[in-house]
Amino acid sequence: MPENLTLKNIRMDKSAFSVSSIDDESDEKQYWMSKAPVERMYSVEIMRQMLYGYDPLTARLQIFFEIAELS
Repeated sequence: MPENLTLKNIRMDKSAFSVSSIDDESDEKQYWMSKAPVERMYSVEIMRQMLYGYDPLTARLQIFFEIAELS
């Protein structure tokens, strides 16, 4: 597992490709259940980063100040 989990570190295997019907039974659940829980969590994090464009190295909390006058 990569120490620094970002989309820049991930490469897609373009040699693995299959075509099937939407009605075909999928072995996807069996595949993911064969993976260790930490591998599944890494995969979920990568998919989340792909969907939301999140980069954990550059994300920061916004800091703002508010001035409150005392009466």
